[in-house]
Amino acid sequence: MTQQGRAGQRGRGGAGPGLRRDAVGLREVLFQSVTSMAPAAAVAVSIPAGAAYAGGALPLSVLIALVACLFTASSVAELARQLPSAGSVATYSAQGLHPIVGFLVAWTYLLVEALVPALLLLQLGFTVADTLHQEWPGYPADLWWPWVVAGAVVIVVTGFFGIRASARFGTVLGVFEVLVFVVLAVLLIAAAGRHNTLTVFGTSHAPPDHPGLSGVIAGSVYTVLAFAGFEAAAPLAEEARDPRRTLRRAVLGAALSVGLLFVLTTYAITVYVGPDAFASFGPSGAASWDGVARASYGAFWVLIFLAVVNSTVANANAATNASTRTAFALGRDGLFPRAFARVHPVHRSPVVGLAAQFVIALGAALLLGRAYGPRTAFLLLATVVVTAIIAVYLLTNAACAGYFLRRRRAAFRPVRHLLLPLLGIAAFTPALLTAAGIPAFPFVEKLTAPVSYAGAGVAGWTAVGLVVVTVVWRRRPDALAVTGLVGIEAEADPEAGPEPGPAPADGARAGASEPAARPGSPDPTARPGAPNSPARPGAPYSPARPGVSGPAGLPDAPRPGAPPEPSDPPHDEESR
Repeated sequence: MTQQGRAGQRGRGGAGPGLRRDAVGLREVLFQSVTSMAPAAAVAVSIPAGAAYAGGALPLSVLIALVACLFTASSVAELARQLPSAGSVATYSAQGLHPIVGFLVAWTYLLVEALVPALLLLQLGFTVADTLHQEWPGYPADLWWPWVVAGAVVIVVTGFFGIRASARFGTVLGVFEVLVFVVLAVLLIAAAGRHNTLTVFGTSHAPPDHPGLSGVIAGSVYTVLAFAGFEAAAPLAEEARDPRRTLRRAVLGAALSVGLLFVLTTYAITVYVGPDAFASFGPSGAASWDGVARASYGAFWVLIFLAVVNSTVANANAATNASTRTAFALGRDGLFPRAFARVHPVHRSPVVGLAAQFVIALGAALLLGRAYGPRTAFLLLATVVVTAIIAVYLLTNAACAGYFLRRRRAAFRPVRHLLLPLLGIAAFTPALLTAAGIPAFPFVEKLTAPVSYAGAGVAGWTAVGLVVVTVVWRRRPDALAVTGLVGIEAEADPEAGPEPGPAPADGARAGASEPAARPGSPDPTARPGAPNSPARPGAPYSPARPGVSGPAGLPDAPRPGAPPEPSDPPHDEESR
């Protein structure tokens, strides 16, 4: 690997060191996605929130979400192998569709990952407060906010010490929570005995108020929330060893393994409680995982409690890793304030992004929790996150098809790069319509206020993003054209096939859809400063190394006057 590859990417213009290269392997990257899905918190809180709509058909809602996520995980895995960048889904959409789409995806993804810690901190707050009140009635049930503050401090401190500490912390937490719920699920299935039935994977047990498929789809809004985060390994691309293979295995492995855990546990609790009584099941009280554990397995509830607390912290930690790396990539590309590309000189953690994430997560949790109560605030933030993340998944699926059809035609495979992305789009659309409150089909269930405000909130955020991207496009089109490409590894993927050859110019904007030019011959139709155009003083550097064609087929040219890349410090506090 080159000196640049060892040292980590520098900010554009050569300002400062970048993220630490080769810092984490498959295990840590896998658990970045696993803990982002928060298995225990999802099983105990997120998925049961859908029981009011789906009732005893909730396992079908989980199965639908699993299938949709596997289709999308395939798209993310294929793109991560070609475009390993901290920009992750933003890079994929920029290169597969258009740079403007890439920026809007990054803008939306930042909303998701900034709010996930907030909703998890709310969950941590009311879970701990409820449990302490049950054990010691003198403890006020509404004293949830100190636990929110404590959780936020743990997360920001862990993130400060770098990706190695943060990812290994998440690995330990993830293993514990998965084991607890697998053991309990097996016990519940055994206890259900002759009441075990596959009818829970149909619509016959949906509650009367939400009959048939409409209840199942409404329930899937909260099961999709449980799956959200399987792609969170992708922003670690620039810090992972052998990222082209590591990320693919991590994303697919997390979606499948945790998805099967969700199916197993939801089935177990449904048949144990009884499908026709399951509509009253929820995150707390006697009809909850905690209540069932207390009533049937004595002190086992302590493990459930610890697993849920563990899961909220691990998930918030993983979401913080993803959001700060996405902000880092945008800051490095000049599409966000450049301060977000600043990293700690020893730990290589994006310190400005961590500080911003801490303020946003803590502020949102405390303000919304005070306004609506922690549980309602949790549901509101959850619906916002689901609406936004499904939109990101839909565009990522479209980007997979677009990238391989337009940029990697020689590597195009009809099933992996067209059929599966289209199926992913089709599978996620009903849940998006329900979460956003768009009654396009009869099965779209109307959500109640304030949860129903989520669609308007995401639309408003998107409108602001359109204003920002319009300003950037007019003032700095060159920066927008290379969205997310700066940190991409230049080594060719052995399974990718040759780069596409030149094609007649079609008037498209540079960086959006034009085929790659022959290495060494700039595209005469390209706009100055865009990829494939002759280098000019002050232009952003090409992501590929000299003489090597990058993932999008962009030939490299050294920046005039650019200082040489420094080597990684051989000894520091974290590498010892």
